[in-house]
Amino acid sequence: MAKVISIGEVMVELARGADGRFSQASGGDTFNTAVYLARAGIDVAYATALGDDPYSDAIHASAQGEGIDTRLMARLPGRTAGLYLIDTDPQGERTFTYWRDAAPARELFELPGWEAVCESLIEANLIYLSGVTLSLYSNAGLGRLLATLEFARERGTRIVFDGNFRPRNWQGDVARARAVYAEALKRTSIALPTFEDEATLWGDGSPTATAERLATFGVQEIVVKNGAEGALVVTGGAAQFVPIPQPVEPVDTTAAGDSFNAAYLAARLSGEAPAAAAEAGHLLAGRVIRHRGAILPRHANA
Repeated sequence: MAKVISIGEVMVELARGADGRFSQASGGDTFNTAVYLARAGIDVAYATALGDDPYSDAIHASAQGEGIDTRLMARLPGRTAGLYLIDTDPQGERTFTYWRDAAPARELFELPGWEAVCESLIEANLIYLSGVTLSLYSNAGLGRLLATLEFARERGTRIVFDGNFRPRNWQGDVARARAVYAEALKRTSIALPTFEDEATLWGDGSPTATAERLATFGVQEIVVKNGAEGALVVTGGAAQFVPIPQPVEPVDTTAAGDSFNAAYLAARLSGEAPAAAAEAGHLLAGRVIRHRGAILPRHANA
């Protein structure tokens, strides 16, 4: 199977342009990372569930067009993909509106054949997931996923986790979110959180506090993203601040963290040191936020 398997949800994306009109694409945090990993030449698969509607067909085709292995993208008859709408303010900060409560992705680990998905995960070199991924599943689905991550890690698979906390996804149940995150972090090899999210969920007062808390779970490699303030990289107990190379005026900050994560992981998988990988993350994120929507057009990715 693929060297990297990313898990989560990919939806229809409607991004409002400067003229007020919407353009259609596809996106979702872990899917965005999978796309940018594939563009970096990484062998990556995406694990999710879609419907059999024309929009799900388009999502599936777009994944194939990006070179993503789609064998773990289940298709459910009579169902439709989720949808989200992006609005941005004059500073490029985005807000999302979702229609996804009945999205098939929520049932991935309870569908017939879920065991095959778990077997593929165990065979991967690296598994990538986020807090959004965790928010999708029922307790039964989470139990299967977490058990699979535990077994995979015991077999040598690296687990990469981006907290990406979205309060609405947890219906305000912070205690449940913290409990589920804690279980994921116990199995995490590389953590790629965003400080703002960690402060919201855990009350961290600084990126250093975030890194120190994550280290208590046994995470060996930590990169705390902090927007224009750069990133804090902690490996082997040593911390290093990696600034952004130059200020960027954002058009749309959608997928800034997702693209950073992809460039970081691609660099690390290619043998780069963590600080150099963080620099690569900054560069790609800087390009992405100058474009509307989650995925850069191919001609803009150079």
